[in-house]
Amino acid sequence: MTTTISQKTRHTYEDYLNTPDDKRYELIDGELIMTPSPISYHQWISKNIAYEIERFARETGSGMLFCAPCDVFLDNENVLQPDLLFISKERAGVIGRKNIQGAPDLVVEILSEFTADYDLTKKKRLYAKFGVREYWIVDPDGKTVEIHSLKNRAFVLDNTFSENDDLVSPLFPCLRIKLSTVFAFL
Repeated sequence: MTTTISQKTRHTYEDYLNTPDDKRYELIDGELIMTPSPISYHQWISKNIAYEIERFARETGSGMLFCAPCDVFLDNENVLQPDLLFISKERAGVIGRKNIQGAPDLVVEILSEFTADYDLTKKKRLYAKFGVREYWIVDPDGKTVEIHSLKNRAFVLDNTFSENDDLVSPLFPCLRIKLSTVFAFL
């Protein structure tokens, strides 16, 4: 279950840095939110998508992929940990020693019962507000991936891919991900 640390006090990045190391937190609109570790199927899907993007990034030299936990500092009251994030070579300057300092080009969030509401509402709004170019929402239960592209500071649904499709991204038109392989589990 997602736990809110305090609903009355607005927290900052400094408060976030003082959270325990043995828990996973995000800072959303000044609210410290603790989430449990993802389930094994979530991690399997994340690894499979990461493998495909990493392979593509290395072959093309197009940028760098990061996996959670990796802090994305958007501002003093918004520090998120997307499941996967990609920074293009042209925007490598946002990669700091301690965190990513600004919007990634691509964010991938894999829904879980504990984080789905945040991923689909608050985090999606923040990613658009701060300029994430493309947002993938992966639904493990439905075995689908929605790709949203940033248009006029809001996300527009470009396409929904199902388990039997090959995912093609507007941001990476030469990247093809066979989703039957991504979702295949034991």
